[in-house]
Amino acid sequence: MLLTAVDSRAQTAPSPARYSYADLADRALIAPIAVIATISDTIRLKPERAPGVAPGHARLYVEATADALIRGAGGLPPSVSYLVDVPLNAKGKAPKLKDTQVLLLARPVAGKPGELQLVAPDAQLPLTPDIEQRVRAILTEALRADAPPPITGITSAFHVDGTIPGEGETQIFLSTREHRPISISVLSRPGQEKQWSVALGEIVDQAAEAPPRDSLLWYRLACGLPRELPAEAVADLDAGSAQDARNDYRFVLEALGPCTRTSPLKR
Repeated sequence: MLLTAVDSRAQTAPSPARYSYADLADRALIAPIAVIATISDTIRLKPERAPGVAPGHARLYVEATADALIRGAGGLPPSVSYLVDVPLNAKGKAPKLKDTQVLLLARPVAGKPGELQLVAPDAQLPLTPDIEQRVRAILTEALRADAPPPITGITSAFHVDGTIPGEGETQIFLSTREHRPISISVLSRPGQEKQWSVALGEIVDQAAEAPPRDSLLWYRLACGLPRELPAEAVADLDAGSAQDARNDYRFVLEALGPCTRTSPLKR
């Protein structure tokens, strides 16, 4: 049983609140390991072995059987262990977790096969069909060759008026962590709703569309774009074109909707 370095690797049990897409993506995308496991045993650590536990909580050493590996290079041994903080009931007792199935988003502990560190305090997820399906979908999208990378900023934007009043196009170019281009196009036509799309690559794809909600591209945009178009992005435009670009950018943000997080990521 490995009980060393408990403070640095301890985590907190999940909240019963429903996880949003952003909550799951925040955790799944940074987790080298995603595994469905059945808890086989828990040991409650004494307070002196569990510094920093929040009031009303206890720290457990958990042993579990790895049932299904969703993500993890090199695989896992049949048994895994990790530390988790759980809320106590009114009688000061920890919940009985034996035989409970959970979905763990974790990283390996160097030099200790089978020992895991959860990537966030609530990365021991309750195993439900909905959570399993959404985590699998996120990881499947993330492994695609054309998976959208994290957005780091906006490099430039421009607006061009059309040939008739009310017609125009705005293009917004994004910077990404992997230096792969992403651009947003917004088309305005008289008497029609604005249309917008996203292109991944150097060339603006005329067949590109707006991303569906709760997709990886939607997450990158809704959770990664700044709330305002930076002044430097439209510094080379005249006042009218700059304002049109700002208006179109706000339209894109409204169309994306909020990046809702019910449980902000803590590490």
